[in-house]
Amino acid sequence: MSQSKKLKNVTVGQVFKTIIWPRRKYLSIGLVLIIISRLAGLVLPGASKYLIDDVIPNGDMTLLKWLILAVAVAIVIQSVTSFALTQILSVEAQHLISQLRAKVQRHIIQLPIRFFDNSKTGELVSRIMTDVEGVRNLVGTGFAQMIGGVLTSLICLVLLIVISPLMTAFVLIPVAVFGVISLKAFGKIRPIFRERGVINAEVTGRLTETLGGVRVIKGFNAEAQEIKIFEAGVTRLFLNVKQSLVTTSFVTSAATLLLGLASTGIMGIGGYLIMNGELTFGDFLAFTLYLGFMIAPIVQMSNIGSQFTEAFAGLDRTEEILNTPLESEDGKRTLELEHIHGDIIFDKVSFAYEPGKDVVKGISFKAPAGSVTALVGTSGSGKTTIAGLAASFLNPDSGTITVDGHDLQTISLQSYRSQLGVVLQDDFLFEGTIRDNILFPRPHATEEQLMQAVKAAHVQEFTDRFEDGLNTLIGERGVKLSGGQRQRIAIARAVLADPRVLILDEATSNLDTESESLIQASLKTLMQGRTTFVIAHRLSTIRQADQILVIEQGRIAEQGRHEALLEKKGRYYELYTYQARI
Repeated sequence: MSQSKKLKNVTVGQVFKTIIWPRRKYLSIGLVLIIISRLAGLVLPGASKYLIDDVIPNGDMTLLKWLILAVAVAIVIQSVTSFALTQILSVEAQHLISQLRAKVQRHIIQLPIRFFDNSKTGELVSRIMTDVEGVRNLVGTGFAQMIGGVLTSLICLVLLIVISPLMTAFVLIPVAVFGVISLKAFGKIRPIFRERGVINAEVTGRLTETLGGVRVIKGFNAEAQEIKIFEAGVTRLFLNVKQSLVTTSFVTSAATLLLGLASTGIMGIGGYLIMNGELTFGDFLAFTLYLGFMIAPIVQMSNIGSQFTEAFAGLDRTEEILNTPLESEDGKRTLELEHIHGDIIFDKVSFAYEPGKDVVKGISFKAPAGSVTALVGTSGSGKTTIAGLAASFLNPDSGTITVDGHDLQTISLQSYRSQLGVVLQDDFLFEGTIRDNILFPRPHATEEQLMQAVKAAHVQEFTDRFEDGLNTLIGERGVKLSGGQRQRIAIARAVLADPRVLILDEATSNLDTESESLIQASLKTLMQGRTTFVIAHRLSTIRQADQILVIEQGRIAEQGRHEALLEKKGRYYELYTYQARI
C-alpha cells in the first residue's frame, strides 16, 4: 500500500485481526440477520412474476391469498431483522469506540514528558475523541451491509442469468466500469480523510488554547486576531470536506449514469424479447425488480466505501499514536524499589532537548538522603532541566543518575514516582474543591492525615475565611484563588504524598512577604528527612540548604553552603548582593 511521509496505511489484515475477529460473535449474528433480511426482500420480485404470469390470467384466488401472505410475512421479517441488526451492531460499534478512546488515552498519558512538550493539548483531545469515531463503520451496520449486499447481488445475479443471460450480460458492463471508478476514487480519498484528522486536531488545539488564554487575549484586545485564526482553520476544514464531497458525489453520479444507461438498454432488449415471445411480461418485471436489488447494494457500496475509507484514515492516525513508545517501554526499567532511602548522585550527566544543543553539560554532584540541594542561576541556565532529570521526567543523553546506588533508568517509574513529590512553578490545580486537590496523590487518606497536611502548609489560614472551607470550588486551574493560596494547596498536596524525594520548583515565587514567611515554615516541615531539590530565584529562601549549586550555562559554576559561597565573592555573591539591593 502507498505510504505517506509519517503514516503507514493500516492494512485490511490488521483491521481484521484486531477489530473484526475479536467481535466475530456480534458480526456473525449481524450477518445471519442481514442474510435473512435480504432473502426476505427477494420474495416481492418473485411474487410479482407469479402474480402477472399465473394468478391474474387464471383468476386464481387461492394463489393470490398465499402470495399476499408470503409478501406480508417477508416484510415483517425484514423490518424485525433490520431493527435487531441496528441494536446489536450499532451498540457494539459504540462500545468499540469507547474502548478505543480509553486505549488511546491510556497510551497518551503514559508517554514521555517530551512528547507533551511538542504537542498541543487540544490536538491530543481531538485524537482521543474524534480519530476513533470512524471505526463504528467497520463494526456497525456498514460491515454487515457490505457482506449482505455482496451476497444479495450474487443471488440476484444468478436469478437474472436464469431469466435472461443476454440482458444480464448487457448489465454487467456498466457495473464493472463503476467498480473500477469506485476503487480509484476511494484510493484517492483516504489521504483526504487523514488530512482532515490533522486539520481537525490543529483547529481544536488552537481553540482549546484560545479558551484557556482568554484573559491574555482580552488583556491585549486581541479578540479579532483569534477570530481570524479560527476562521482560517475552519475554512481549511471546509475545503478538505469539499474535496472529499466532490469525489464521493462523482462516484454516486457515475453510478446513476452507468446504471441509468443499463436500464435504458434493458428496456430496449426486454421490449424486443417480449414482442418476439422469448420473454413473458412477468419475467421482464421480475428481471427489473431483481436488477434493482442487485444494483442497490452496489450503489450503497459507494457510501459504505467512503465510510470505510474514513474509518481506515482514522485508524492510521490512531495507530501512529499507539506506536509511539511509552515512557516505561525501554525494557530496562525492571527494578522495583519498595522503599527509597534517597541518596541521589549525578555522574557526568548531559542532556539536550535538541541534538547538539546541550542544556546540561557533564554535571556531577551528590545529594545525600535527607539533604537539601538548592539550584540557583539565571533564567535558562538549566536548573529546571536538572530538577526534571532528578524527577525522572527526562532521561540523560549521557552519564548516569543513581538512586541508592541503582541507575535511575533501571528503576520502574511506578516504584520511583510513588515516592516522589513535586511542587512546580506552574502549580497545576484541577477543577473541583480544595479538598479534592490536596487529596489528589492519596485519595484514600484519612481526615486526620488531610488536616495534618492542611496545617503544615498553612492552608487553613485562608480556607477558614471561605464559607465552604475545604469544600470550596476553585474553578478551572484554580482561577478563583490567589497565587499564594494556590501555592499553599500545592505544598499541602506534596505534604500528604509523604515523598522520599521532593522537587520544589520556584515554590515561593508567587508569594507576598507574609505568605512567604508562612510557607518558609511549612517548607521546613515538608523538607525534613527528605532528599529535596529546590529551584529558587529568591536567594533568601535557600540559606538553610545543605549545598547550593550555582548553575551557569548548563555547568556547575560554584558549589557549597550559603556562607562559604558568600566568602568566595564569586558568582553566588554577585547574584546575592544584586538581589539584596533590589
